[in-house]
Amino acid sequence: MKVMIHNNPEAIGEHLATRILTELRAANAAGRPYVLGCPGGRSPMPVYQALECQLAADPVDCSGLIVAMMDEYLLSGPEGLSPPPASAHYSCHGFGEREIVGRINRALPVELRMPEANFRMPSLAEPEAYDAALESLGGIDLFLLASGAGDGHIAFNPPGSARDNRSRIVTLAEQTRRDNLATFPDFRGLDEVPTHGLTIGTGSIANLSKAVAMIVWGAGKREAFRRLSTASAYDPDWPATIAVECRNAELHADAAAGAAP
Repeated sequence: MKVMIHNNPEAIGEHLATRILTELRAANAAGRPYVLGCPGGRSPMPVYQALECQLAADPVDCSGLIVAMMDEYLLSGPEGLSPPPASAHYSCHGFGEREIVGRINRALPVELRMPEANFRMPSLAEPEAYDAALESLGGIDLFLLASGAGDGHIAFNPPGSARDNRSRIVTLAEQTRRDNLATFPDFRGLDEVPTHGLTIGTGSIANLSKAVAMIVWGAGKREAFRRLSTASAYDPDWPATIAVECRNAELHADAAAGAAP
């Protein structure tokens, strides 16, 4: 996996946003959609912020852009599991609408905006159908990835996940839930963090991605950087290492995450 150290998170964002828009222009010229795999949370935010700024400065037709989200929380109720409303502060669906699609479209004139129908999420009714839907699009052109700081979860795949897992419903590991207390500071305690999630699989990421960009930044991600930069194969104890088995894999870190211990 190619490792790139940037000065700060903003530099990571600028680099990857430039790449995404260059590839989107090429896809537009070829008359095909461009599929961008996206996580929620803090790690990819510099990319989404940079996309908004770059599109405002130099608009690109985003009508062929497809955003494929990684996961969603699930709430337990008397009738079983259900996703939270998009208005919930921790909703991945809501995050994607606000922080990815919202930023992109806010920067563009109406005729260049990404259509609402091009925003994709795994389905609670048929989780495994997400893989087939992404495959029918020709796969994911670039999947932005992030690693849990405490346990290396990727999407909601917990430690111990099999290499070839497909999109499915999972029980969230306690450390994954603790990591998400920091990701979503409006949670007042661990008891408010959902215990289940709908997630793309580790195998789905590896099999469906044409290229991946793992993003780690901040001193809190030094262990993640160490595990990812030294991995030679998938390690189920740190599921984010699936990145090293993906095609055209890159690890993007800032100076704080990539610093020697």
